[in-house]
Amino acid sequence: MKRVNILSRLEKTGVVAVVRGATKEEALKASHAIIEGGMTGIELTFTVPQAAEVIKELVGIYGDRPDIVIGAGTVLDAVTARLAIMAGAQYVVSPSFNRETAELCNLYQVPYLPGCMTITEVQEALKSGADIVKLFPGSVYGPSIISAFMAPMPQVSIMPTGGVNLDNMADWFKAGAVTVGVGGDLLAPATFGDFQKVTETARRYMAKLKEIKG
Repeated sequence: MKRVNILSRLEKTGVVAVVRGATKEEALKASHAIIEGGMTGIELTFTVPQAAEVIKELVGIYGDRPDIVIGAGTVLDAVTARLAIMAGAQYVVSPSFNRETAELCNLYQVPYLPGCMTITEVQEALKSGADIVKLFPGSVYGPSIISAFMAPMPQVSIMPTGGVNLDNMADWFKAGAVTVGVGGDLLAPATFGDFQKVTETARRYMAKLKEIKG
């Protein structure tokens, strides 16, 4: 039930913020700014220094809010996945499919979202228990690839990441995305310390999502 609950909450977020940062402090401030802007899905990547500590701190602050889902991103192996899960990550995202990571996440009943680019990779991910497939990088294909994947595999749930922005987000949802991952334009102001701009951009994404979902 825990896994189903997290998946339901993750889908309800609509937009997942892929948080990177040059320092632990930058990633924390960016995450707070994003949540202040109304965005409730956070994917804290393991490119962030002391990423497990950041996840633990975010879960400690927002863990009692059922609308907020904190996950780990850029998880390349099972060792890192376990570190993330022990820190409190509620879901695990990889840029590519890794069977050992899938098995570990299944063991702990934590949703695993592996990055896939081909129908073969999607099939292997589904066979290993992936609940949502991360289409990455989405910019390589564009929204039309979702319907192409879902024609032979209508059961697949897809989250495009990479290349999703305010201008094309509606196209991705129209194509069948269950949720989308965003990062570039959302996090860009954080590199200059402008976290208020991050909050403003997050609000624009949520307003756009409300418009799309009606």
